[in-house]
Amino acid sequence: MTMARPALDPELAELLADMPLMAQLTPEILAQLRQLPSTPVESLLAHRQVERREVVLPAKDGTPIPLSVFSPTNPGGGPANAAPCVYWIHGGGMVMGDRFSQIDIPLEWLDRFGAVVVSVEYRRAPEATGTTLVDDCHQGLLWIAEHARELGIDPARIVVAGASAGGGLAAGVTLLARDSGTPAVAAQMLICPMLDHRNSSTSSRQHSDGPGVWTRDMNAFGWRAVLGDLTDDEVPAYVSPALADDLTGLPTTYIDTGSAEVFRDEDTDYATRIWAAGGQAELHVWAGGFHGFDALYPQARISATARRTRTEWLARLLTG
Repeated sequence: MTMARPALDPELAELLADMPLMAQLTPEILAQLRQLPSTPVESLLAHRQVERREVVLPAKDGTPIPLSVFSPTNPGGGPANAAPCVYWIHGGGMVMGDRFSQIDIPLEWLDRFGAVVVSVEYRRAPEATGTTLVDDCHQGLLWIAEHARELGIDPARIVVAGASAGGGLAAGVTLLARDSGTPAVAAQMLICPMLDHRNSSTSSRQHSDGPGVWTRDMNAFGWRAVLGDLTDDEVPAYVSPALADDLTGLPTTYIDTGSAEVFRDEDTDYATRIWAAGGQAELHVWAGGFHGFDALYPQARISATARRTRTEWLARLLTG
């Protein structure tokens, strides 16, 4: 019997009714999804004054990691006017997507703040498992810090941001940067982050099937893929950040989620634990929002509000 669960926002429900949804995620379906074309980033850049640079850096094991760097064509110039940086980590359940997935979100911050946006092509599960994904993302963050002057970036204003799986990886990277002492992270923005491999919260059980685009069963598939042969006792907190015993010393944090999605409870719990550790977090639970609603339907009223609220938070952070 399906558990009672919060209703969808009426406008989102109407939009979602016209969308064909996956009933499950299997290796065969994943292979088909990976054949789909990447996000057409060129159309997003066409009306912007942006310089694009492609970089390849070595992972810890030497595997090439591509980065895309998007910079304003006319930056302020000079060390005093160095730009903020948004380090973007894409979503896709740890198993799909690429560095251009959801890239429209951080490009809005390039427009508004003159931010340099750097997006990383981390390796995906199940081909890569364990800490490989978060280590790849951390290598990208180290590269940004090391090349801040060359990129025109203010090293004191690097924001790590990501959506869904990317939000979980952003949380893991921020923990790793804290524990390793480098580089400095000014803030983390976690958009409906995938934080807890245990997949056992009330919101997860409420969404064992639809509505929406990511269910408990799909979540279990993604986590099985990334954990590989690890037992529960072996899962590092950098991979499943909800396991972190110590959330002290984290940078200011923004977390948002929907009331009608799998990750609601693990996301609200993460914010609560940051507060309990004496940290600063801003949490928004959008009533009637399903997983990824604002990326899928940015034209909906609730989506526009969610995206505007994030931007206003960044404005306070970057210009305060």
